[in-house]
Amino acid sequence: MDLEVAPGLTIPAAELEWRFSRSSGPGGQHVNTSDSRVQLTWNVGDSAVLDDSQRERLTSRLGRRLVAGRITITVSAQRSQLRNRETALEHLGELLRDALAPLAPLRRATKPTRGSARRHLAGKKRRSETKQQRQRPSAE
Repeated sequence: MDLEVAPGLTIPAAELEWRFSRSSGPGGQHVNTSDSRVQLTWNVGDSAVLDDSQRERLTSRLGRRLVAGRITITVSAQRSQLRNRETALEHLGELLRDALAPLAPLRRATKPTRGSARRHLAGKKRRSETKQQRQRPSAE
């Protein structure tokens, strides 16, 4: 089953590596007999569908998640191997979409306007006067 990451990027099923093992989650006696835990591995460095800029962006943004240029997703949340496979594919697709997305523009630092600073100080002064009126009269 191919994984469509973006409209122009689809990872063929031949590049995805699957491993299955026994899960330690819910399932009673069923869990002892079926390999429902799924491990999905994809090699970023050897992928034929990525161009150089995409490969560089993925390796820089997923750097700590990559082990020897490979990204691994492990899912054992569901009792069914099929649902765990679907969840792993969704998770990998979401991870790759986020990593390939362009960075948001940096925020430019601005100063408050003169009017907003004046309003800010006026509000503080009103609050101060309100609190001053709540105090007990001094015994002078």
